[in-house]
Amino acid sequence: MIPLIFFLIIVFFIYWGSRSSAKVQDDSSYLLANRKTSLLALVATLVMTEFNTSTLLAFSGFGYTTGIWGLCLPLVFLVGLGFYTLTVAKKWKRFNAISVAELFSLRYGNGFGKFVSLLLIISMIGFSATYVKSLIFLFQPFVPELNSYVLSAGLVILVLLITLRGGLVSIIQTDLISFFATMILLPMIFYFSYSGSEKGFMGLVDTFPTSSSENLPIRFIASLILITMFTYISAPWYGQKIFAALDEKTAFKAVGISSILVFIFYALPLLGVAFLKVNGVIGILPETAIPTIIKSYFPEWLVGFAFAILFLIGATTLSGVWSALVTMIVGDFVLSKKGKIGKDYQGSIQLTVIFAVLSWLIANLFVDSILDKMILANIPIAAISFSLLAGFYWKRATTGGAILSTIAGIIWGMGCYIHLGESGGYTWFWAIYGIPLIFIGGIVGSYLFPKSKSEEILFVKFQARMK
Repeated sequence: MIPLIFFLIIVFFIYWGSRSSAKVQDDSSYLLANRKTSLLALVATLVMTEFNTSTLLAFSGFGYTTGIWGLCLPLVFLVGLGFYTLTVAKKWKRFNAISVAELFSLRYGNGFGKFVSLLLIISMIGFSATYVKSLIFLFQPFVPELNSYVLSAGLVILVLLITLRGGLVSIIQTDLISFFATMILLPMIFYFSYSGSEKGFMGLVDTFPTSSSENLPIRFIASLILITMFTYISAPWYGQKIFAALDEKTAFKAVGISSILVFIFYALPLLGVAFLKVNGVIGILPETAIPTIIKSYFPEWLVGFAFAILFLIGATTLSGVWSALVTMIVGDFVLSKKGKIGKDYQGSIQLTVIFAVLSWLIANLFVDSILDKMILANIPIAAISFSLLAGFYWKRATTGGAILSTIAGIIWGMGCYIHLGESGGYTWFWAIYGIPLIFIGGIVGSYLFPKSKSEEILFVKFQARMK
């Protein structure tokens, strides 16, 4: 019964994705959904882009170790996406590019734009590998006879079958259905785990000591909030969805609504995992808590549905990052030679397959702790935060300042990681000292290396583009 339900749901989504591919005629529709995405569809795809199995397993695991204190973690997205809404949502749609790196090329020159594009590509490959790893964690208990290479290869192929032909059109259509399915699944995860507790919420008080915050320090939460605020604004997978929005008002509303929904989506399963420990389930890996709830408390006929939706949660996020990767390659390297977007999107399909294979390999070879590797992949993205915000808001920002701030951000972030490591709490020192250093470096660099004549010309073109 369980495999059959899972199979039928996945087959439906493969059909749905292939059906959406009929709307794809060229690279513009394959990569940007013809820039006509409505508010509901945009909210759904933004939420499902951010709500992923990697973060779900990692964050909900803190519910198992810290109880209700773990609810501080979803605040990361409420604040981070709220900051995105207020600072860049309308700006990105007004810019309306193909790739976010196009901003850096137009504002600071092609050389810096290509450098930023490479940084973002490296980061996104790292993110996609963690998403593949999370799918392995989810499904390995059900097929222990398969090694991670074989299992993850099968899962990656399923993701490709759902979204490969239709690109962003298929991704958004899949996100829309999985969004509503997720709104059914998450309350169920909380309810079934909570209903197994005799003490209710008082059981949280008895089970988790007041020192639970030692397992999730305030410094760690604060550093994640700061990192999220200054990385999401540059995130290519968000930029691509904003470029696909119908207009600026739609983009602004969609990100604002998404910030609230993402908080709720992560809070519910985290609480469910906390009650798992209240119920006396001891000795499991925190990252396997969600599968444990489904296997232990769900009626048999719902287990297949639950795991199919969890798979789709990971699949849509993973395919969204692959799509953003391809968009950057096409926008930043292909179009610079062609001069215009092409009608043949077969090259985009081939690039998607290449990135899928890379994600599969890296997930199996290098990713151990999901959350730690996700945070590490943010270092290059945080490093360009000054050049992004200054590009939109400070006319005196120069290429020299952008380069200096980016290099300072990368060196500081990697230096903290190498010197202190994951166990040494490097994120606090990286965020608290690194973010100000990035902006100080950019401001000082802009005064030390004022605009050249060519930069002045670029700035005039940029102002014209932003109207």
